[in-house]
Amino acid sequence: MKKKILILLAFFTFLVPAGAFAKDATTKTSFKVWGNCENCKKRIEKAAKTEGVKTAEWSEEKKVITVTFVPSKISVDQIQQNIAKVGYDTEKYKADEDAYNKLPKCCQYDRKK
Repeated sequence: MKKKILILLAFFTFLVPAGAFAKDATTKTSFKVWGNCENCKKRIEKAAKTEGVKTAEWSEEKKVITVTFVPSKISVDQIQQNIAKVGYDTEKYKADEDAYNKLPKCCQYDRKK
């Protein structure tokens, strides 16, 4: 009986990949998002918080969002695209003119050329 327990213990210790038990392992990353104010913060964080995103916190001062997400459910590119769709440029994606122009005047930041 002890031998069977040792074999099972060895199996779970050495043969099963460590990630097999971490079904929804999260990753944390940050990237640049342009905006101006508290209204921008609300819109940016709401756009980022889709399925697979656990947390999203945008800094008005630094113009950086930090997100914690599940990579098997959503990618950083998808998060950045979601933010760009609501009118905010990210370091990788530029919002289209229509989305940007729909932002309130206080939220229309100086765009990079």
